[in-house]
Amino acid sequence: MHAFVARMLSRLVKEPRIDVVFPDGSLESVGQGSTPAVRMRIADRSTELRLALNPELALGEAVMDGRVVIEQGTLYDLLDLLIAGMHRARPEGFGRKLEGLRTALRRFHQHNTPTLARRNVAHHYDLRGDFFRLFLDEDMQYSCAYFARPDMSLAEAQLAKKRHIIAKLALEPGHRVLDIGCGWGGLALTIAGETGAGVTGITLSEEQLAVAQLRAAETGLRAEFRLQDYRAMTGRFDRVVSVGMFEHVGVGYYRDYFRKLAGLLTDDGVALIHSIGRCTPPGATNPFIAKYIFPGGYIPALSEMAAAIEKEGLVITDVEVLRLHYAETLKAWRERFLARRAEVVAMYDERFARMWEFYLAASEASFRHDDLVVFQFQLAKRLDVLPITRGYMERWARPEHLLQEILGSSLRYIRE
Repeated sequence: MHAFVARMLSRLVKEPRIDVVFPDGSLESVGQGSTPAVRMRIADRSTELRLALNPELALGEAVMDGRVVIEQGTLYDLLDLLIAGMHRARPEGFGRKLEGLRTALRRFHQHNTPTLARRNVAHHYDLRGDFFRLFLDEDMQYSCAYFARPDMSLAEAQLAKKRHIIAKLALEPGHRVLDIGCGWGGLALTIAGETGAGVTGITLSEEQLAVAQLRAAETGLRAEFRLQDYRAMTGRFDRVVSVGMFEHVGVGYYRDYFRKLAGLLTDDGVALIHSIGRCTPPGATNPFIAKYIFPGGYIPALSEMAAAIEKEGLVITDVEVLRLHYAETLKAWRERFLARRAEVVAMYDERFARMWEFYLAASEASFRHDDLVVFQFQLAKRLDVLPITRGYMERWARPEHLLQEILGSSLRYIRE
């Protein structure tokens, strides 16, 4: 397996150089350069075998278990090189067959019934709120920020993201808004506070619900939060927004999702769906992410989303592709996570900290090199419900110095 692993790495890494120390003590250099950018050690032969047979899963597990150790450079340095190389050199032979099998089985792995959806959400989002506060911004925005200027702080870019979405929804006082997958309530409370709209937020996470309800009670804004599956939602809304939730719907439920959304919208309603997406044809979820981070999750292709929308009586009125914004968001999260890594270990353990460092580093590298982006779909039932140019969005372009005024007292519980 030694020669197979070395050959696989040499196919991916061209420059700079990576040194690999194998279990027998031998050293193999791949890539070019007088000195290595990264030096990694493989602890045992069983890890070497797993890396050869299923590297996309085995590398993350080996890092988690301390069986692959980075002795020079950082974990991000390694993953940045490998993921860039994987993008250049698509799988061949057994790797291509394995990828095809994962794609063929994806509907089985994303069989997100209401019961399974609740369990999958709990796996990730019901981690302790104190954990997420270690690396998110004050408003607990756990989705792609919008860096309108390259020098924006994470908090400023997350506020810009919310304003970008509000602008596309063309919100007015008195509008009834549904937030599907409302997280800890930050977007819903900003909508209610800035526009005078009434917002109903739904989530499947009990931890998120408790925080969102507390924030709503403290602010007195017109926002209520419920523990509810989108499929069980009733009523009609002038606006529907969903940020970072569509990735959990599952490919077998896309038409059901958009059919339900159409039923919840008034005839002159508008929806905004913000989702991670891929610029490549449909594929499968990375096995490490599926097993340890987002069970039941999937990053859709533009073609998959558009096809489902078209078949359920909705009109795509605007599409925006946010490139590299998520890479910058993840970079900020990763740096903040590493700065407080000792607290993560104390809160959980070393294996958990390694798992999350791997997830954040691999995700950032994927958004830089592997054609991952964010889609924002604006949807309606009729062509004439919004102005025919984007000028109506400009009134929400306010100076970033309003940040503290906007966030205000709704965040007092976090600071305390």
